[in-house]
Amino acid sequence: MIEPEHPQLSIARQCELLGLPRSSYYYQPVPVSAEELTLMRLIDQQYLRRPWYGSRQMTAWLRRHYGMVNRKRVRRLMRNMGLQAIAPGPHTSRKQPQNPVYPYLLRDYPPRQPNDAWATDITFVPMPIGFLYLVAIIDWYSRFVLAWQLSNTLETAFCLEALEQALAEFGPPRIFNSDQGCQFTSEAFTSRLHRAGIAISMDGRGRALDNVFVERLWRSVKYECIYLNEFADTPALVHGLDEYFTYFNNHRPNQGLNEYTPAETYGIAEPPSPAR
Repeated sequence: MIEPEHPQLSIARQCELLGLPRSSYYYQPVPVSAEELTLMRLIDQQYLRRPWYGSRQMTAWLRRHYGMVNRKRVRRLMRNMGLQAIAPGPHTSRKQPQNPVYPYLLRDYPPRQPNDAWATDITFVPMPIGFLYLVAIIDWYSRFVLAWQLSNTLETAFCLEALEQALAEFGPPRIFNSDQGCQFTSEAFTSRLHRAGIAISMDGRGRALDNVFVERLWRSVKYECIYLNEFADTPALVHGLDEYFTYFNNHRPNQGLNEYTPAETYGIAEPPSPAR
């Protein structure tokens, strides 16, 4: 996204337009120890099973099954992973106080057709060395994965890339739903939605069901793809995710869609003919 040799825009101006701190452009990630990577993976797996676990319950679970661990450390790792307990609390989303928060629009307006509403979220992806973040945008009605991107930081740029990809290929939805994270409340992100004429919706704080279909997607992606394959590096992960999302969209029947695939429900693929 950033072009260091751009003839007209400085790096500072490009970062400003993308909603990124300039320091993030120059940031060099510090290697994560093998011990911390193991701990982060355990936290992630337990969070998929028990998303209401905050740092206190997660620490107690880790101590019970894996030995002593400091709660302060668990809290730091969960914060770095972008994990928050779904139970209501004072800090259920990593938002910026200066950014506006929009009301949740889907409670009284359940989508009835494709492109009525899209939803997005970010999840943590463990790697043999370090970790990445995955953002995906799905069509709420059909569960079709419209776009996805990977990043090694929780900045706004990769979320914008996914949004631009989805808009270019599928056109704008009526409503776009996200959590209250700083990536989605940023000026760069919300202004792009406004320019496309999209109504902005955001989850209520501590309300897990407000974005339930993306949460279910993460569980499927991790248990059916990421944790089964142990991808050695980023290119391998990109290839594996590309194959998985193709399978998820086009070949994986969904019980909530009467056993049709997301692509069939979205209208991209024809449903199979009834057996005779």
